[in-house]
Order: sequence, then structure tokens, then C-alpha cells
Amino acid sequence: MINGEMRIGVYGGTFAPVHSGHVTAAETFVRQMELDLLYIIPAYIPPHKRLDAGDDPHHRLAMCELAFAGKDRIIVSDMEIARGGTSYTVDTLRALAREDRRLFLLTGTDMMLTLGQWREAETIFKLCYPVYMRRESDPETERRIIEKNQEYQRRFGRIVRRVPCDYLDISSTEIRRRIHEGEPVTGLVPKAVENYIRENKLYV
Repeated sequence: MINGEMRIGVYGGTFAPVHSGHVTAAETFVRQMELDLLYIIPAYIPPHKRLDAGDDPHHRLAMCELAFAGKDRIIVSDMEIARGGTSYTVDTLRALAREDRRLFLLTGTDMMLTLGQWREAETIFKLCYPVYMRRESDPETERRIIEKNQEYQRRFGRIVRRVPCDYLDISSTEIRRRIHEGEPVTGLVPKAVENYIRENKLYV
């Protein structure tokens, strides 16, 4: 808590499945932004991604609970799943906003570059301080990020700060492919999540 405000992080996503890169990003987010609390929030229906046929959000929630069990200052929330429908970030931020809270929203590079197109983008920038992590280091992406931040400063009076992170280059899509093709995922997902996937025959 700084100046009487709780510093609250919001890390949403599909998490299909949650993997070790997500865990590293979350722990780094808490540390770098000096968060009092971080909410991990699996989406019910994400507005920016297509879910695989047969997706069960309750499985994704259960895997997140396993992945983040015992992690200091990190809570897994079912608020978007309980709300149902398309999971719009602005609705989640409204639900979390308080006068004594400062909200920080974690995104990846792709989301950072499209943030101005999200539903009620102006309200999102008013309700929170967006930050991003990136795996890429190419000059073209850096140029686009600079241009986007200039646009956000002009439109919303705020930029999206970068949070430095030794981000693990892992994707949920690749993990699902490996499971479907019978390849190992040991180390790519937390052990408890790997066991849950196997026990529930997910992504086969």
C-alpha cells in the first residue's frame, strides 16, 4: 500500500491451459509493480480469441487454482466465469474499482497494440494503469509500441508502461498441440496442472 492506496493487479486471459510462463509473468508483475494483491481472472468467453470446441471454463479455472496455489499475494478469481457472457475487461475493472485502490492491468504485446480498440477503451484507461510484458525484441515491434503509446497519450492522457520480465517463450497453443500429439509437456506447465490435464483427458 502506497499513500493509502492498495495496489491491485489484474491479469486476465483464457489460460487454456495455464502454463509456467503465466506463473513467471504473474510473480514478476507482483514484484515489479509492488502489488498488494494480484487477481488472476480466467475469461468465460474471451472477446479476442476463439475457444477450442469443447472448452470448459471451469477446467481452466481449476488449473489456475492449482498453478497459483500458495503464491503470495495472488488470488484466482471466478468473477468473469460467474458473470457469464463475453468477458469484457472494462466490466471487470468496474467491478474491482474502489477509491482506495490503484488498478494495474497486465497485457502482452499484441493486446497492448490493440488496447485502443477494446470496448470502452477510454474508460479502461481511466480505471487502471495498463502495463505490458513482451517476449519480442525486434525493432519493428518496438517502433509500433512507441507509436501506439504516442496515440494513447494523445487520446487518453496515459501510456502503457513496460514491465521487464524474463518471460518464458511458451504458448498455450503449443502446449495443446503437444498434448494432442502425445508429446511431453513436463516443465512447460506446473506439475499439478500437468496431472490435472492427464487425469481429465484434456486436449487429447
